[in-house]
Amino acid sequence: MAYKVKLEIYEGPFDLLVSLIEKAAMNIYDIQVSEITRQYLAYIEDMQSRDLALSGEFMVLAAALIELKSKMLLPRVKADEAVSDEDPRSELVQKLLEYKKYKMAAELLMEQEEYAGMIFEKPTEDLSPYTDEPDIYLRMDIGHFISAFRAFISKKRRIDEVRRRYERVEQQQKTMESKIISIKTIFKTRKIKSLNFRELLENENDRYEEVLTFMSVLEMIRSKFIRARQRRSFSDITVELRENKEAENA
Repeated sequence: MAYKVKLEIYEGPFDLLVSLIEKAAMNIYDIQVSEITRQYLAYIEDMQSRDLALSGEFMVLAAALIELKSKMLLPRVKADEAVSDEDPRSELVQKLLEYKKYKMAAELLMEQEEYAGMIFEKPTEDLSPYTDEPDIYLRMDIGHFISAFRAFISKKRRIDEVRRRYERVEQQQKTMESKIISIKTIFKTRKIKSLNFRELLENENDRYEEVLTFMSVLEMIRSKFIRARQRRSFSDITVELRENKEAENA
């Protein structure tokens, strides 16, 4: 009874033969039978010298390689003669290709087995405590549904109508140019030569209005249109129209 043995990394004679071909970088369709046979027999002799038992499969393949080597030494018969000119290596190549195909499939299955071994499934739980209560359905006939839908549409129309009629209006920020024109207009319409700074403020509670008015007054002072006086610190500021500008406003 034949049994399989595993020699180093080789699990059988074809595994050894494929490894020798790959190490020699040979084309599997163009095997150098003489060289491969020599290496194969050398490996067998090495294993025997170590008193390792070899299965009959290794010896059978060794005999097949020796026979194939002898056939390769014989002259080829031409195709027009009775004997075919078929390559003696064809049968060996087909066996090697088939072996490699099944070996790759076996390696793929081993990888899948290792991957599946790393997957852990959660054990099945009893969900009956959560499924005893029946689902709650909203019981409503078609009439109630139509009424609710009409109420929704009506409310939406009222909201849209309000949005169309009323828009959010934001106060437009004034510029320094417009404020200077406003100050000049005050002097011209009132026909006065001086006034209190607070009289120029349209809204004393608006910080932006205060800063804008003050900056406008400074600009008018720089352009020599008006002058400003303050008797002491933190007292009221008096804004006066310059003499050369009085005639322009008259």
